[in-house]
Parts: sequence; structure tokens; C-alpha cells
Amino acid sequence: MADPKVLGIVLAGGAGKRLAPLTEDRAKPAVPFGGLYRLVDFALSNLVNAGILRICVLTQYKSHSLDRHITTTWRMSSLLGNYVTPVPAQQRRGPHWYTGSADAIYQSLNLIYDEQPDIVIVFGADHVYRMDPRQMIAQHVASGAAATVAALPVPRMEATDFGVIQVAPDGQTVEAFLEKPADPPALPGRPDEAYASMGNYVFTSDALVEALRKDAVNDDSRHDMGGDIIPMLVGERSAHVYDFLTNEVPGANERDAGYWRDVGTLDSYFDAHMDLCAIEPVFNLYNSRWPILTSVAPQPPAKFVHNKGDRVGRAIDSLVSNGVIVSGGLVRKSVLCPGARVDSWATVERSVILHNTRISRHAVVRNAILDKNVFVPEGAQVGVDKEHDRERGFVVSDGGVTVVGKGQKVTV
Repeated sequence: MADPKVLGIVLAGGAGKRLAPLTEDRAKPAVPFGGLYRLVDFALSNLVNAGILRICVLTQYKSHSLDRHITTTWRMSSLLGNYVTPVPAQQRRGPHWYTGSADAIYQSLNLIYDEQPDIVIVFGADHVYRMDPRQMIAQHVASGAAATVAALPVPRMEATDFGVIQVAPDGQTVEAFLEKPADPPALPGRPDEAYASMGNYVFTSDALVEALRKDAVNDDSRHDMGGDIIPMLVGERSAHVYDFLTNEVPGANERDAGYWRDVGTLDSYFDAHMDLCAIEPVFNLYNSRWPILTSVAPQPPAKFVHNKGDRVGRAIDSLVSNGVIVSGGLVRKSVLCPGARVDSWATVERSVILHNTRISRHAVVRNAILDKNVFVPEGAQVGVDKEHDRERGFVVSDGGVTVVGKGQKVTV
């Protein structure tokens, strides 16, 4: 299998309830991130940059904006037979929607039958990271395993929130796959570390199809890739682990090598944005050798106006997208998406401001996430008084981040 034929499958059907209200009107992979991007762009960019150009994105929950983004942004050359296509739940195997990530692929087996790949690579759609999957595929082919699971070494007692991989003394064969264990097993020779699963898998095509068929007739299964399919293959001693820290991405530096964030909660979503705002960010968006690809709206460049007394338009340690106007206000350690407006004497600190939101004069937004089309009236405050935020119906995360939903009204 010197040059295996690879089909990419991206799992993008999750509801993302822990990201509400950002997922009230959109699928989790369609949530904006980093100013210009959607979460799904990171997985797709990793695949496409690696030359994997036939990709199916399995969708289900509130998928309209996700479908639109994929079909308008991710256009491959049909002349070469390449594609990135959204595949909605179609009830091909009976009158029910996807019951889990494994069932999503099982109900879409026609994609594998049509393409007849040697290798199927399955990625999640809602993580922020860079990865060259060619290296994982090469290890998989060389090992002869049925499945290879990407894993990230983490401090052992921090692994309790993840699926944890227990490996054999050879450091590669998976002995057990444990879901959020209270006492995570340590890595061989590294007692303070454990392997956390990243939710990215490489399968030999025939082995994946056989495992999905077995799982489909098991009434006790949750039909989940990590919870059922991988443990099945582990039991057959045909699953191996791939250490993400060995992955070498072109253009990456030592600081952002191995960066991976599961942005499944409001706090992790917020923290990942703050990572971008550092002077030397731990995740570097400016790597032109492995770009994060997306479509950019035809809006004018960002604009900063006024420079008199305390009415100065400026942004410090921030990411400011196209179409933004900072008019005599202060933006500090924040991310502003296209079309956002910050008016005179307004202050935005440690916040994520999504598309076309306006912060009026003398308003203050601090430690907050504002979804699209929010209007903050003159003199209003968001994120300053958390009890007042809750009284106005805003979500306040466990970490103290105030979240205003799409189009939600802000009062003084």
C-alpha cells in the first residue's frame, strides 16, 4: 500500500449543547472562531493541506449554515474527481436519525462503497489544532493495524475528562480505551502522563466496515466511535496509538507544536481565543506553509479613527477582522469578527465579538462573548456585573464568561 487511496470523513453532526447559546441556531462545527473561520475549517484544512481531497462531512443538527459554508467555501476540482461535500442524515438504514458517531458512518456506508478507499480517516469537526495526517497514515500502514487512534500526552490527573488510551509496553498497541477514568493509566516509563484521545482515527477500510456491521446489530451499543468501535478493535488487539506530539507540521514552531484544544465548552472556546491574542500566541494563525483555509467576505479593511484626547480608536493585543471599525474606542486582548463596530469611548476587554455586533458609545464589554448582530446600547455594560448579566437573561459560564446570544437584546 505504497500510495493508499484515502477517503476523509468528518463527523459534524453533534448538537454542541455545552456551547449554548452559540449553538442555539447553528451546528457546533459552524460556530465562528478566530475572527474569520468556522470550527470545521481546522479539520478540513488539515486534510486538504495533506492532499486528502475527497472528503465527506456528515451533518445532522441545525446544519443549514454549516452546509452553506461547506458548499460555498470548500470547492474542489471536479475535473480531478475531488470534493468536500456535506452529507445529511438520510435514514438509509431505517426510519431513525444518527444515534451516535459510529451509526452516522454506518448509515453512510454507501460513501465508502462508492469510493472504495484503502484507508478511511475519520476526524472530528470541532477541535482547534494543526496536524499533518499523512504521518499518522504512514504509521498506520506500516503497523498493519486495523485502526490507529491519535492521542495527546497530558498530565495524568488532567486526563479524567477525556477518553484515555492504555498502551502495552511496546508503546503502540492499545490495551484498553477508558472513558473519563477516575485513575487514568500512565504511559510506559512516564508515570505522570496519560494518553488522551483526540477523536481522530485512521482505519483500514475493510476493518472499519466489518466493525460497523457488528456494532449495528448490537442492541447494547451506544454506536459511538470512541466508546464502541475502538474498544471492539482493542479487544481484537488490532488498534494502535499515534502520538500527536511526534507530528511535524510544516512551518510550525516549538511554541505551537502539539497545540490541540477541544472547544466543547464556553470556557474552552473563550480560552482558545485568548490564546490567539498573546504577543507570542501558543497557536499561530500566521503559518503560511500550513494555512487554515476559509472564505473571506468581500468587506473593506479594518479601520481605526479618531485620535484626540481620550477619544482614540485603538486595538492592543487583539485580532481585528475585515470590515471592523473602531471609532474612538479601546479594544484590548479581544477578537473582533467581520463587521463589528466599537464606538467612541467604548471599551472592549478580553472578549470575543462576533459578526456585525455593535458596541455603542461609553459601553463596556469585558470577559464576554457576543454572538452575531448584538447591539450594546450607549452606556451599557456586559460582563462587568455577573449578577446583572444573569438578571438580563444572559448565560454566565462556570469560568465567569458572559455570553449574549445571537440578536439578543442588551439593556442598560
